[in-house]
Amino acid sequence: MVRISQNKHQQKTDATKRKLLKAARRIFARDGFEGASINDIAAEAGHTRGAFYAHFKAKEDLFFALLEEQSGIHLEKLRTMLENCSTDQGRLDCVREFYAARSVDKQWPVLVLEFKLYALRHSRLRAKLAAAHRSIRAKLKLDEIERLLPSELQRSRAAHNVKKLTLEVILTGLVLENAYDPEGMPEDQTIAVLRQLFDAVTRP
Repeated sequence: MVRISQNKHQQKTDATKRKLLKAARRIFARDGFEGASINDIAAEAGHTRGAFYAHFKAKEDLFFALLEEQSGIHLEKLRTMLENCSTDQGRLDCVREFYAARSVDKQWPVLVLEFKLYALRHSRLRAKLAAAHRSIRAKLKLDEIERLLPSELQRSRAAHNVKKLTLEVILTGLVLENAYDPEGMPEDQTIAVLRQLFDAVTRP
């Protein structure tokens, strides 16, 4: 009986956390990271400020949880795509299409950029942000994904990291431009340019 009660409690706890994460993404998108208030996030989730602090110490920790959740979703999708490819060229094509398709989500790259700008303005957060990224990478078992990557993307780790960072910067910049001026940088053009730049960056 006690075990059932604990399971129900855990389910309720997990449901509350999911609601807070979903609400946070909406409020961050609406008000910006710095402008978003914990009260508004909790209210959007249908809970109190106390419920927020039962799960997160601060707004930054909530963002890190969002980052981990989003990274997990992306990697699981990429893993599934790669596991269905039998050749290096097929895997490279899969990674290219996965990368270009990420431009459809305008909200997330803008949120990440905004958080990094916030971290730059508050130097105490830089070390915490770097530590959080390392922790997320460890939890997500990126080595399992990297073993599935085509040989073009399995050079030295240093070269791989430079390419990955370059592609992330390109993606953020183009998505931001498309969100700002969709007529000047239409979505189909954004995707086409991302494919071309992916090939240019990953070329040996």
